[in-house]
Amino acid sequence: MATKTATAKPSAPAAAKIAMGGGKSEKKKQFKDKEKPTDIRLSNIEAAKAVADAIRTSLGPKGMDKMIQGKTGDVTITNDGATILKEMQVFHPAARMLVELSKAQDIEAGDGTTSVVVLCGALLDAARKLLQRGIHPTTISEAFQVAQNKAVEVLTAIAQPIKLSDTDSLVKMASTSLNSKVVSQYSSLLAPLSVDAIMNIIDPETATNVNLKDIRVVAKVGGTVEDTKLVKGIVLTQKAQATGVHRVERAKVALIQFCLSPPKTDMDNQVVISDYTQMDRILREERAYILDLCKKIKKSGANVLLIQKSILRDALNDMALHFLTKMKVLVVKDIERDEIDFVSRTLGCRPIATADHMLPEHLGQADIVEEINIGGGNKVVSITGCQSTAKTCSILVQGSNKLLADEAERSIHDALCVIRCLVKNKNMIAGGGAPEVELSIKLAQYAATLSGVESHCIKAFADALEIIPFTLAENAGLPPINIVTELRNRHAEGEAMAGINVKKCCITNITEENVLQPLLVSISAITLASETVRSILKIDDIVNTR
Repeated sequence: MATKTATAKPSAPAAAKIAMGGGKSEKKKQFKDKEKPTDIRLSNIEAAKAVADAIRTSLGPKGMDKMIQGKTGDVTITNDGATILKEMQVFHPAARMLVELSKAQDIEAGDGTTSVVVLCGALLDAARKLLQRGIHPTTISEAFQVAQNKAVEVLTAIAQPIKLSDTDSLVKMASTSLNSKVVSQYSSLLAPLSVDAIMNIIDPETATNVNLKDIRVVAKVGGTVEDTKLVKGIVLTQKAQATGVHRVERAKVALIQFCLSPPKTDMDNQVVISDYTQMDRILREERAYILDLCKKIKKSGANVLLIQKSILRDALNDMALHFLTKMKVLVVKDIERDEIDFVSRTLGCRPIATADHMLPEHLGQADIVEEINIGGGNKVVSITGCQSTAKTCSILVQGSNKLLADEAERSIHDALCVIRCLVKNKNMIAGGGAPEVELSIKLAQYAATLSGVESHCIKAFADALEIIPFTLAENAGLPPINIVTELRNRHAEGEAMAGINVKKCCITNITEENVLQPLLVSISAITLASETVRSILKIDDIVNTR
């Protein structure tokens, strides 16, 4: 028996729909992945721009400060871009690239950490507009590389050479760095102090770099920022122990890494004592052991003892302190492990690991070791007149509270980095947005000599540079569009040093106002920002691992 199968035919309207547009869904599915790279790029650009916009208000002398609260409740008040981004919780991988960018600028130049992130955000915005016009990301990336190289050439051409013997210019540049900080009112004190610190550890004639590890910046609560001083030696934040000795002249200093307390076994144990004779024997042995250690210290000739911090047991017990008091030895305990290298280099001594190595040749020598009261009940130990050949110094930063002392410490670090930039590259340029506007005009003129898409991309790069003067004016409460337009006109007329004077709220020759900065800061900012933008443009997908 044959069976018939019936096939349902589509109705006329349905057939027409298939004929006219049914293939669209398949076509859309086929080209869906072609839209994904564009979406990923735009997502990355938006995330990175959000980070740049978050710290944009902190740029310049009139920039706002940020209050950062940590997980443990610690509060930090700062307008330093690197510090803000380091503390900020950033989850998006592209936005994290801007955190790394700020860190790279901090390592390379030490200053301009906010500027570099703001500049990167403006370049990303320019790249987004170019992408929306259908220009290929590789073309934009290559054009930005050309613009970056041209910008470095222009900056080098307008820079003025400087000699390290010209202390006034160095102080002016350190002051420019400090003017945007919370402690800007103390720039007249901190700037010369920073220059003196660098000059103490280098030879101005031959130096090509500065090792900032040779300068130890110590922040301590007590007094005011005006009490900050440079010490040609060591400042220890630990107090001297109560041995009755607070000042030693012609000191012989021993830096020991062993503990002046009874030894402990490597594993947990329990000693059961059944009578008093056993107790007396243990106490006698303990006393004899500690007395032997103290006698070896005294025999070496040491009259100042620095003891490294110990985690496993007490670095110094009461019995050892009793013996050292009788021997009239000044004792400072709990020296941190990361301080050992600086202390041993400055004193010219050797860290001593066991009592058997307590020899006179392993000791350091200093003219004066004394405990100083810095106000508020706080004390520090100062070691000056060190006999070693090492060129090191310390800066004791004081503040009425911890927030101010920590911010002063960060500000001095930035000022030291500015002087280091000048040692590495002995050229300076004007500040106040002047170099960025000059670059913008020169790059626009260069773009006009080219043709095609490359010209368009370089012009966009040039326009993005104006974000720095725009933001400086905006943060100072000035009309940004009017200021940037006037600034552009002044530069077009040949006033290459015209910049924004935020104190007088107008445009002046910024070099006459002593607003100067190292060439290396601007070159580093433009180079690193451009490289980061090119890296983000090259990303077309985000792949999650298992």
